[in-house]
Amino acid sequence: MNPSLAFELLKVTEQAAIKAFFWKGKGDKNSADKAATEAMREILNSINIKGTVVIGEGEMDEAPMLYIGEKLGKGEDEIDIAVDPIDGTTLTSKNRENAISVIGISEKNSLLNAPDMYMKKIGVGPKAKGAIDITKDLTYNLKEISKALNKKPEEINIVILERDRHNQYIKEAREFGARVTLITDGDVCPVIGAGLDDIDIDVMFGIGGAPEGVLAAIAAKCLGGDFQGILHPESEEEIERCKKMGITDIKKVFKLNDLVKSDKNIFCLTGITDGYIVKGVKKRANKIITESLILNSFDFTPRFITGYHNL
Repeated sequence: MNPSLAFELLKVTEQAAIKAFFWKGKGDKNSADKAATEAMREILNSINIKGTVVIGEGEMDEAPMLYIGEKLGKGEDEIDIAVDPIDGTTLTSKNRENAISVIGISEKNSLLNAPDMYMKKIGVGPKAKGAIDITKDLTYNLKEISKALNKKPEEINIVILERDRHNQYIKEAREFGARVTLITDGDVCPVIGAGLDDIDIDVMFGIGGAPEGVLAAIAAKCLGGDFQGILHPESEEEIERCKKMGITDIKKVFKLNDLVKSDKNIFCLTGITDGYIVKGVKKRANKIITESLILNSFDFTPRFITGYHNL
């Protein structure tokens, strides 16, 4: 895999974000997602790759575009693709912060084919790599993270989705002494934030989407961070879906190298709405301005890119 492929992927998330921008704040998350998905698919098919969607918009009978197993590109370089045209469709439709367009790629057969269900997950930056254990309670993890970061409990900032299922975790984190940042949607950004020195995030924890977990794991690997997850099925149907996708041990702990086997990975995101990682799409006179972040596990150098696109 050529590291320069990152700049081809940049076009993918830029165009998806631009298309989503025109639906920002209009209360129609499905139309926003459709526009971003179509843009992403069109650009991917123009690139010299031979990609297979491993994390996409759903299974073939559920999603007309970017479905799991779909083949994309016009080249010979075989890769796995993980995409989320909009991580934060509700954020986009309500014009709230931190909606992004995301793509991650890895070598063929390297990414976990995660079913569309919940996953209990924890992600940290490089300074806390090796300090997490999702089989232990949250207090244990926060203690180990604070030791690794050389921070007092009150200096730790943990990001958790604001859901009733997380009430006990929120209580536990506050009893430990940590600051708890509650978010409404989008748990990929906090994992990235934990890996960037100038962002005040130390750990992301909670039960969220498994596909987003794989995307976050790619980002963590490109930042030198750490990530773990355990699938959290809520029905027998979901357990059967796991087995159908080759996951027979439902209680398996997926460590970073289980989720992303290869050390050759590229991750790219573009902001749709303003956020703490990148700003959202802006329209200025005859230009559309985008802000993006490119990560890779070749040189572990985050690159922020501003694009000025002619209308």
